[in-house]
Amino acid sequence: MTFSLRGLHVPHRKNTQDQPVVRMEAPKTVVIPMAMHIGKPARPIVKVGDLVKVGTKLAEADGMVSAPIYASVSGKVTKLSDILLSSGVTAPAVVIESDGEMTPDDALSVPVIDSKESLIEAIKESGIVGLGGAGFPTHVKFNVDPARIEYLVINGAECEPYVTSDNATMVERGEDMAYALRMLSKYLGIKNAIIGIESNKKKSIASMKQLAADLSGACTLQVKELPAVYPQGGEKVLIYHTTGKVVPVGKLPIDVGCIVINCTTLATLGSYFKTGMPIVEKCVTVDGGAVKNPQNVLTPIGTSLAELFEFCGGFTEEPAKLIYGGPMMGITVPDANAPVLKNTNAVLALTEKEAKLPKTTACIRCGACTNTCPFGLAPAAIARALENKNAEQLEELMVNACMECGCCSFVCPANRPLVQNNKLAKAFLRDQKAKEGAKA
Repeated sequence: MTFSLRGLHVPHRKNTQDQPVVRMEAPKTVVIPMAMHIGKPARPIVKVGDLVKVGTKLAEADGMVSAPIYASVSGKVTKLSDILLSSGVTAPAVVIESDGEMTPDDALSVPVIDSKESLIEAIKESGIVGLGGAGFPTHVKFNVDPARIEYLVINGAECEPYVTSDNATMVERGEDMAYALRMLSKYLGIKNAIIGIESNKKKSIASMKQLAADLSGACTLQVKELPAVYPQGGEKVLIYHTTGKVVPVGKLPIDVGCIVINCTTLATLGSYFKTGMPIVEKCVTVDGGAVKNPQNVLTPIGTSLAELFEFCGGFTEEPAKLIYGGPMMGITVPDANAPVLKNTNAVLALTEKEAKLPKTTACIRCGACTNTCPFGLAPAAIARALENKNAEQLEELMVNACMECGCCSFVCPANRPLVQNNKLAKAFLRDQKAKEGAKA
């Protein structure tokens, strides 16, 4: 697998980039799923009729790769039921009717941290997961031998069109980021941090350079200005473009001495270390051609998209498609009753014109997909191997290295669903391996 500055100059459409974050009032109801992270869903510990406050624990982490979940509003638990998530997974959820007061739980306190072990436990209790979209429990990521950590790579690239919530973090929450860096430096021995930011985010770059200058006595922070090329924020791409290191297929960033953390994840950690308030709200970019007043909104987790869009003035026309995240890697939302999740960085409401997919035609063997893929994969060949159900060839083509960025589909002149084929190919390969394992 090779790396390069391959990628796309996608339309930025950063309509909310220079707007301050606005806080949404308490929603009428929140629906909080127990599966807002990679790993096992959290286990509910509340029952119908319980009164809760902001920060009251609703669910315990159920296993090593899991994360606790907290109430985002004050009010009464009215229902425990299963909901269907956009991923197609059914998960239990806690429904809370808000009292409109947003009263904090008075049992919350600043975590006592005096060792690596207590730091990891505090991060676990914060409920924080990867807030850039991945949703991997943050305490698991940091629970490694500190001697293995050479770089903390902070993701401030935010290369998707429309999305500016991370930009808002870097401009407005530098103090929280600095506090987290000092704690990670003190108890994990992290000495070198690099934040990668696309060069078109001038305010973010200036803010982070000021943060770097103020980090005396802690780790050093290097601000790396990166070309505005999508998918600059992909984990392995970011590691290569900030440190020069290549993460081999099947390996993790820590295997090359790196831990990658999203800038909003870092800021939320800093806020928790200072206040003891776990993750209960999220800054979400609300945009798309159908949105009347696009803006970055600080909203309680579990708020329905319908209320969030209403807060932004509603729609200029009926949206044809709703998306969690950006248009390149985002997931379609079935309806506006879907809730804001921990890792929701944006919600888009696209018009019919924006959402309409072009007609697919036959592959013309032009090679544009391979020339654009950051990893130099061959999506057209992968599609043929999938069609032929050739698992051996899919392995040779390294389909599992695909990060599903969508560059191949974007540039394909035949408008073929190449990234979707890659996803299906990876699933097919997993199934084949499982069948082989069952026979062994």
